Amino acid sequence: TEFEGSYSMKLGEKVVKHRTLILLISLFLLIPATIGYLSTGINYDMLSYLPKDMETMKGQDLLLKEFGKGGFSIVVTENMSKKDVAGVVSEYKKIKHVDSVLDLNKVINPSVPRSMYPELIRKHFDNKKASMIVVFFNTSTSDSGSLEAIKEIRSVSTKNCYVSGMTACIQDLKSLCEGEELKYVVIAVILSLLAMMVLLDSYVAPVIFLLCIGMAILYNMGSNIFFGEISYITQAIAAVLQLGVTMDYSIFLWHSYMENLDEGEDDELAMSQAVNDTLVSVTGSSITTVAGFLALCFMTYTMGLDLGIVMAKGVILGVISSVTILPSMLLFFRKILKKTRHKTLIPDTHNLAKGLTSRYGLYIIIFLLLAGPAIYGYEKNNVVYDFEKILNGRQGLSVHQAPFLEANKKLEEHFHIGTTHMIIADAELSGEKGSAMTKDIEKVPGVKNVLGADAFLGSALPKELLPNEIKNLLLSDKHQMIMVNSEYKVSTSKCNSQIDEINKITEKYDKSAKVIGEGPAMKDLINLTGNDFKVVNIISIIAVFFIIMFVLKSVTLPIILVAVIEFAIYVNLGISGYTGLELAFIVPVCISTIQLGSTVDYAILTSTRYKTERMGGSNKRNAIITAAATSMPSIITSAAGFFTATFGVGLYSDVGVISTICILMARGALISMATVILILPAMLMAFDKIICKTTLGMGDLYGKSEGI
Repeated sequence: TEFEGSYSMKLGEKVVKHRTLILLISLFLLIPATIGYLSTGINYDMLSYLPKDMETMKGQDLLLKEFGKGGFSIVVTENMSKKDVAGVVSEYKKIKHVDSVLDLNKVINPSVPRSMYPELIRKHFDNKKASMIVVFFNTSTSDSGSLEAIKEIRSVSTKNCYVSGMTACIQDLKSLCEGEELKYVVIAVILSLLAMMVLLDSYVAPVIFLLCIGMAILYNMGSNIFFGEISYITQAIAAVLQLGVTMDYSIFLWHSYMENLDEGEDDELAMSQAVNDTLVSVTGSSITTVAGFLALCFMTYTMGLDLGIVMAKGVILGVISSVTILPSMLLFFRKILKKTRHKTLIPDTHNLAKGLTSRYGLYIIIFLLLAGPAIYGYEKNNVVYDFEKILNGRQGLSVHQAPFLEANKKLEEHFHIGTTHMIIADAELSGEKGSAMTKDIEKVPGVKNVLGADAFLGSALPKELLPNEIKNLLLSDKHQMIMVNSEYKVSTSKCNSQIDEINKITEKYDKSAKVIGEGPAMKDLINLTGNDFKVVNIISIIAVFFIIMFVLKSVTLPIILVAVIEFAIYVNLGISGYTGLELAFIVPVCISTIQLGSTVDYAILTSTRYKTERMGGSNKRNAIITAAATSMPSIITSAAGFFTATFGVGLYSDVGVISTICILMARGALISMATVILILPAMLMAFDKIICKTTLGMGDLYGKSEGI
C-alpha cells in the first residue's frame, strides 16, 4: 500500500543514515544475547511436555511430593558376587540426590530366613547370572540432580554394572546433543556458504549474509532465557532452521540492491530503495512463515508451543535484521562487494518458462496422477513413540554414545523387564484388598511381577517384619507405592492394552489410584498427539490461506497456492510411507507446518509477479512466463540454501529424531521448489479466468488480453 511504501522508504533512509549506529548497537546486543543463550536450560524429557492436568502427570507430582521420589533407575549387575553387589549399593547411597536404594538385602529382614520370602521376590532381584538394584532419586526424571546422580552411579560402578531407565536415557541424550549442537551450525554454515557463493553473483555477499543471520540467531536463542528452558529438539534445529528459512530475506535485499546499482543509482540511494522493496516484498511471505510456526502453539502437547514460539520469534528477528543490520553491513563492505561480483551459474530461465506454459496441461495431469499415491503414502506413515527408536539414527547409536540401550537389553535378557509401571494407591487400602488387587494384576498378560508391601511379605509373614527402609520406600501417610514390572516395551499395542487392564483393576479396588510411569505417560502421549496433529494442520492451512488472501487480495490464488504446497508436503511425507521410514511422533506435524510456512514463499513470489504483470497489461501466458522466469533464480537459490543448511546436518547427526527432521526438511525444500516451478505456472494458466474474476483489481482483465 501507499502507506507501507512511504513508511518503509523512510525506514530505508534512516537505516542508510544511521548505519554505523545500527552496527554498534547490533554488536553490543550480542553480549546479553550470548549470556542469555548460555543461561537457558535445555529440557531433554519429551514426556514432561504432557499437560499438567493429566492423571499420569498428577501421579508423578504426587510421587515426588509424598514419597520424595521422582526419577528412578534399575541397575543390572552381571556375574558379580553378593559382596561386590553390596559394595556397589553402599557407594550408590552416598551419591547426592539418591533417595533410596532397593536390592534383595533390603527387601529381606536379616532375622528371617530367605526361604520364607516369596520365591517371586527372590527371583525378581537375584538369579544365577545377575542381580537387580533399584535406585530412586529425590528429584524428577529429567532434573539436573537426577542426571548428575546417573553420572555418579556410572562412575562408581564396575564394568559389569548396567544403568537403565528413562533418566539414564535422558543423560545419554544430553551428552550426545551437547557434543553435536555446535557442529550442526558449522555444517549448515559451510554448506550454505558454498551454495550461495555458487548460485549468487558474489563471493563475499554470502559471508555477510551468514554473519547477519548468525547475529539474528544468537538474538533469538539468547532471548529464550525468558522461557527458562527449551526442548532439546528446539535447541538442536532452531539455528539451522532459522538459517534456512530467513536466508530468503537476505537474497531479496541483495537482488534489489544490485538491480538498483546496475540502473546507475548511487550506493546509498540504491540501498535505501532496496530496504523499501525488501520490507514490502517479505512482509507477506514472513507472515505466512510465522503463522505456520505459531500453529504449533495450538498443540496440547506443549513441545509444539516451545518450538513454535522460538521459530516464529526467529523469523521476526530475521526480517528485522535483514532490513537493518544487513544493509548496514553491505554498505560497510561495498567496495569489496563490487570487486568480487561474478556471473551466477543459474542459466537464463525464459526458455524453460516458455516450455512450461506451452505444455501446462501435461503438468496438470502429472499433478492429478501423483496426488492419489502421495496421499496414500502420507496415510501409511509409520509413526513411532518408542524412545529407543526415536533416538537411534540410521546406523544406530553405539554403546559408548548411549550406554542405556545396552542396559535396557541386559534388563530384558536377565529379568524379562521391558518397562516398569507404578501404582499410587490409598495407604488405607486393606491388606485383603491389596493382596487381591496384586493377584489380579499379576494375571494381566505381560506382567512379570508386582512389588508392593503385600507382595514383599506374601501370606506367610506379618507386616511388622517388613524392613523399615522398605516401609519408608513404599508407604507415606496417605498413599502406598506398588511397582509393576512388565515384559512389554512402552508404546506398543500390547503395553497400552496392559495399562488399560491395570487401570480397570486398580479402579475396582481403589477409585483414587493412579497408574504412572513411562508406559502410561507414553500411552497418554499417543492419544493426545493424534488429535493435536489434525488441529495444527487445519489451523496452519487456514491461517496461511487467509494471510495469502489478504496479501494478494484474491480468493482463488490462496486455494491454488496452498494446494500446490500441500501437494509437495504429501509427496515428501508420502515417500517416507512407501520406504517404511519410521518417523518420531513429532516429525510429521513439524514437517507439515514448517514446509507449508517456509516454502509457500516460493509460490507467493511467483504469484505476486504474475499478478503485477497481468495488471500491467500482459496477456496470461506472457505474464506467467515473466513471473516464472524472474522467480526461478530466487526460488532455486533459496531452496538450495534451505537444502544445504538441513541436509548436511541430517546426514551427520547421530540423534535419530534430529536427523530425520533435517533430512525431511531438506527433501521438502527441493520438492516444494520443483512443485512451484513446474506445477504452479500450469495452475495459473489453467485457472487464469477464475483468478482474474476473483482477485481485486483484475476483474476486467480476462478477455482483454488473454492471448495464449
